[in-house]
Amino acid sequence: MTYKKMDKKLDNDFWKTKNLSLTIGEVSIGKPKQELDEPMGPTPKPSVTDLRSWDFKLLKRYPPFYAPFCDMCCLCTYGKCDLLGKKGACGIDAEAQQARTVLLASCIGTAAHAGHGRHMLHHVIKEKGKDFPIDMGKNIDIEAPIIRTIIGKKPVKVSDLDESLSYVEEQLSHLLSACHTGQEGNSLDFESKALHAGMMDDLAREVADITQIVAYDMPRGDGDEPLVELGLGTVDKDKPVVLCIGHNVAPGAEILDYVEDNDLYEDVEVCGICCTAIDITRYNQAAKVIGPLSKQMKFIRSGVSDVIVVDEQCVRTDVLEEAKKNGAVVIATTDKMCLGLPDKTKEDPELIINELFNGNIDGALILEPKKVGKVAVEVAKKIAKRRENLKCLPDISEIPEIAKECTECGWCVRVCPNNRPIMDAVTAAAKGDLTKLANLYEHDMCYTCGRCEEECERNLPLVSFITKAGDHFVKNQKFKMRAGRGPVQDVEIRKVGGPIVLGDIPGVVAFVGCSNFPNGGIEIAKMAEELLKRRYIVVATGCSAMSIGEYIDEDGLTLYEKYEGIFDASGLANIGSCVSNAHISGACIKIANIFAKKPLSGNFEEVADYILNRVGACGVAWGAFSQKAAAIAAGVNRWGIPAVLGPHSSKYRRLYLGRIDKEEMWDLNDLRTGETVKGEPAPEHLLYAAETMEEALVSTVKMCIRPNDTPKGRQLKLSNYIDLYKKYFGELPTDLELFVRNERDIPITHKKEVMDDLTSKNWTPREAPKEPSLLERK
Repeated sequence: MTYKKMDKKLDNDFWKTKNLSLTIGEVSIGKPKQELDEPMGPTPKPSVTDLRSWDFKLLKRYPPFYAPFCDMCCLCTYGKCDLLGKKGACGIDAEAQQARTVLLASCIGTAAHAGHGRHMLHHVIKEKGKDFPIDMGKNIDIEAPIIRTIIGKKPVKVSDLDESLSYVEEQLSHLLSACHTGQEGNSLDFESKALHAGMMDDLAREVADITQIVAYDMPRGDGDEPLVELGLGTVDKDKPVVLCIGHNVAPGAEILDYVEDNDLYEDVEVCGICCTAIDITRYNQAAKVIGPLSKQMKFIRSGVSDVIVVDEQCVRTDVLEEAKKNGAVVIATTDKMCLGLPDKTKEDPELIINELFNGNIDGALILEPKKVGKVAVEVAKKIAKRRENLKCLPDISEIPEIAKECTECGWCVRVCPNNRPIMDAVTAAAKGDLTKLANLYEHDMCYTCGRCEEECERNLPLVSFITKAGDHFVKNQKFKMRAGRGPVQDVEIRKVGGPIVLGDIPGVVAFVGCSNFPNGGIEIAKMAEELLKRRYIVVATGCSAMSIGEYIDEDGLTLYEKYEGIFDASGLANIGSCVSNAHISGACIKIANIFAKKPLSGNFEEVADYILNRVGACGVAWGAFSQKAAAIAAGVNRWGIPAVLGPHSSKYRRLYLGRIDKEEMWDLNDLRTGETVKGEPAPEHLLYAAETMEEALVSTVKMCIRPNDTPKGRQLKLSNYIDLYKKYFGELPTDLELFVRNERDIPITHKKEVMDDLTSKNWTPREAPKEPSLLERK
């Protein structure tokens, strides 16, 4: 059929009009479909400096607190420069240098998600066509709240997403250039740029997840997604096993398609580690989830995987070296991680299969996902039998004898990120007691980073000891995790938006990020369970979502089996992978739009101000370790969402901490009266690192308090705060006078002791602002 382009202006005696678009089967008059039926706000596609004034408002309230890893700058040939109380050769000081490092980390993280999104978008357009529609289901009208707010348009087809990614890539160029020697020199301006990089990360993640949702028909937020198998024990080790590691779903999806098309479900196991695991089970529930990033070394050394398919992000860079120890084959699938392997993308699949089977090459770089599907499965089938007797783990009976070589130098403990008692476990093993090694395995108490092995003067295979000693845990590690649901539906926001803003639902808590936990993944599950019992909405993504699923209660149930996957009070929603974090920010944006009727298009400041002062949401990144996690945190912070981090996150070098001793920092504008009023530290911090699980839980509950809480809502939030503080610290919180505005805020069950505490501090009541804001009244 031939389509004829029509001129947009028609003028004759019969009809006079303009802006007419006519295609076969469709007539549309006026605005193109991408434009929204609301006025454009002041900052569509904001430049690096367009939101600087908003950033400075946040940074005034939550000034950066720097914790340098070192006092040196080694970025240029002027250096290295000692910045301890001095300036460098270029004029930079220590604060600006730390802020520059934060910006670099945020740019790296954003580039990782943007690169992932670009690769996904190119692949989908190639396979589905540029006009493939964006259909997020009947219960979602606001399909892309971040794109709508930042770009000011509604994406209708996948090619519409290119504009958002191109904008991200443009902004990244400007941000990264500011890190060059002799550019930016002010710490607060570096911080503003880091927040801008975080916002770009939010945008890139939304593009990436929408692309894969519509292309691979992933769940669209129904809340009743199926339970999928999780754990090392779910894999049938008698079958050929293909392991996918990383974050890009395309190769894994093609592997599953090949298995299905050739009726191989009974013959081959397909499993995943890290976010690829979540996304392949969003696509096809026949896949198995091994677990979070911390499972990589253990599972590879176990020898279960015949073929290891790696894509991008959070893959061990020595994966090829580790795979070769037990004869596994590695297939690299993206340009981000080629591993020195020969490029076989354009070669015949049969030739590649034979080369890998015959051992002519250790692995292959294959950049065509469909070809990966066939090669990975067929190679696994061919080499599985041959590998049955190959192993890199010692026999359990061999461990005591090898362990006797330990000199008890203690370096394994010194270099362990969590100071685990590795030496004690090895010396006990030398006497025949393997229980201490096994204890390091359980709940990923040992992250298996391998630093202990690198330092061991006797070259003992310490990670292999731990993995083998914990082998009985492997056999029993069978859990259930709800498949990633994707976005929060508009109908859910209509139901819970009011209760969240008014405080009747005490808060939304998001467990996100990596698995660099200080005391194993069980802490994430325990925190989630405590909050679910108290009717918080709990959402989770990535490694944290998997770790929550690895906890079983006394009835033998995981939290995913006990609680519904809905976005409502006491709901536990697995949102999806790392890129799915965008839907958590998106839910807060939808509350501002659907409940409060705030326009989105180009209206970032007003939406972010609403979220900061009225939406009781808090992120918990208890095991964050990557640059991506830094970018994610910067993104949510700019929207006004606080985050609680684990103790390792102090290594990011910067926190955003409020000062309760400086009352003037908490002043608010009441937009209804036009007055400046005394505020409260709600939330107290924007980015905070807790030392213990108990401190993190109490801090999270406190950081869901908002100036807009009704008396009933404030009572509920303070009741949780007081209960948890007394449970873990044995006394009343020491700062209640800051959050009790008047007697109506005091929980009835604690009224007497709270009033006694307030009286001793000469507390006086105050009125809550009717429309709290950091912005000026228009």
